[in-house]
Amino acid sequence: MRIEIDDKSGFCFGVVGAIDKAEKALAEGGTVYTLGDIVHNRMEMKRLESLGLKNATEDMLDTLGGCRVLIRAHGAPPALFEKAGKSGVTLIDATCPVVAKLQERVREAYRLMEPRGGQVVILGKKGHAEVVGLTGQIDDKAVVIESMEDLMTDVDMTRPIYLISQTTKSPELFRQVADKIREIRGENDPDVVIKDTICRQVSGRYDHLRDFASRFDVVLFVSGAESSNGKALYNVCLSVNASTHKIEAPEQIEASWLDGVQSVGICGATSTPKWLMEQVAERVAEIANVR
Repeated sequence: MRIEIDDKSGFCFGVVGAIDKAEKALAEGGTVYTLGDIVHNRMEMKRLESLGLKNATEDMLDTLGGCRVLIRAHGAPPALFEKAGKSGVTLIDATCPVVAKLQERVREAYRLMEPRGGQVVILGKKGHAEVVGLTGQIDDKAVVIESMEDLMTDVDMTRPIYLISQTTKSPELFRQVADKIREIRGENDPDVVIKDTICRQVSGRYDHLRDFASRFDVVLFVSGAESSNGKALYNVCLSVNASTHKIEAPEQIEASWLDGVQSVGICGATSTPKWLMEQVAERVAEIANVR
């Protein structure tokens, strides 16, 4: 059996940076808290928790004076930074540079749209940490849409529009939304601004995974259940290979999936650690040898 791990899957550089900051802080000693999971992968979070990382909520900030609290790669709204400052918390800002740039873009978009009665429209998952951080840049005065249906019901097509995207959304969906706006408003409407703000490291994985998944009898997509990027990339693999299975851990692999199989491809989300994909590959080899 041929078993191959996708060399382009795994942590994006924003997640790598956040985990690196967390590990360095933990190595210095003392307690380090994170506001929500650094990465949407329970296996990686268990590893970090074993090093001493503790999870906290924004409501707990008032009780954490003197402690170090990490802002994860998704970023956070300015109000949270202000609250942390008043609480005497030492913040470790691990906001992804791409997300930080997008937060600045949101503020610029609002400065352009507000005097013209326009709308800042964000294609993103409502309630997602990155989106909360983005909308918080402008006191939640953005319109967040998740689908084409949302576009048609929640966006006023008669007013100026500035369209941007959460960094990990599907490039195809963004194109569909942008094309619909142009169809309704015209190609050269000066009151429409469309900026593709999807992270290039993320968007490049879509076409790559289509090719990767098509080359194997079975694909094992490794991702945390809460990862929105994982859900999107899993569906990309599934669209070209019906024998794609989404798992969180090696023990979830079913031996029946490997019956008569000559090749297995292993890939994952931007929140999936390489070490976990390696464990999955080892488990596949164990099952294949037994059978």
